[in-house]
Amino acid sequence: MLCAMMTGMRAALGRVALGVVALCGMAGVAGAQGSADTIGAIRARGALLCGVAGVTAGFSLPDSQGVMRGLDADGCRIVAAAILGDANKVRFINTTATNRFTALQSGEVDMLVRNTTWTLGREAALGLEFASINFYDGTGFMVKAASGVTSVRGLDGATVCVQPGSTTELSLTDYFRVHAMRFTPLVIENLEELRAAFINGRCDAFTTDASSLAAFRYTQGENASQYVLLPEIVSKEPLGSVVRKGDWKFFDIVRWAHFAQLTAEELGITSQNIETFRGNTNPEVQRFMGATGDLGRSLGVSPDWAVQIVRQVGNFGEMWERNITPLGVQRGINNLWTRGGLQYAPPMR
Repeated sequence: MLCAMMTGMRAALGRVALGVVALCGMAGVAGAQGSADTIGAIRARGALLCGVAGVTAGFSLPDSQGVMRGLDADGCRIVAAAILGDANKVRFINTTATNRFTALQSGEVDMLVRNTTWTLGREAALGLEFASINFYDGTGFMVKAASGVTSVRGLDGATVCVQPGSTTELSLTDYFRVHAMRFTPLVIENLEELRAAFINGRCDAFTTDASSLAAFRYTQGENASQYVLLPEIVSKEPLGSVVRKGDWKFFDIVRWAHFAQLTAEELGITSQNIETFRGNTNPEVQRFMGATGDLGRSLGVSPDWAVQIVRQVGNFGEMWERNITPLGVQRGINNLWTRGGLQYAPPMR
């Protein structure tokens, strides 16, 4: 009864009601976790429902033909390739920082790949589970070059544009409190409206994940030099895929789809040369290709599930080069562990 009342009052009470509605949704999910069959639902409808932002270059943004492009969009495609054998069988659903978790809890989407930070609170309290990390990020700050500001420490007393319902909100508050600095937040939920507010001078600085700031600057074309990304990164923001807690078979597939891309990159297997590995005698390659072992059956997918991922979407390095490199973002800590990065896949055996 309370849930129904609060849903009706959502528009009137704004963020307070949103929180209660989210808790109600969480309770419903918790009750259904034991019998969840996300894989069966995906196969029955013939498509994966994937929650994305849909407005961030390099991560999820439609191209001129209306096709969703980006690292997050491809993170949805690898799961469709593993389960359905076709990376194109994805329905992308745009979500906001505020409604994304409710959309997942309620079953509106099967999973999220939406610049979403893995935190203890989100995993322990929302009935959700983080399956993989596709981007190690951090909270950054952008200012206009004309401001002359060269460090976050120069923003004392500034008005800062920030999205509600994001870890950035807390990181912003924590940083300014620790350094005894003052700021006035300008809170706008819609990311495009928030960017416009910054461009139009309603705030002195814009804060979100550093990758998102780089994507924003990239979309400004010839005006990109007017915006400066300050050097400090003030938080840890591991971004990745999120599923409902309790459906562990689906969780396994989402997690290992990412690991399959990392393994392929380690082995030198790409979308262009994968067919040349068919007769390879390396036991690790044979298991990856589905020629030996029962890895596919253990996951509940076809023996060549990893092959389908790489053939249709590419290995992780290919995905990065296609989506992130054009933004001017160095791979850095997102490189393979063998190249000094944090991306590390457990053995596929």
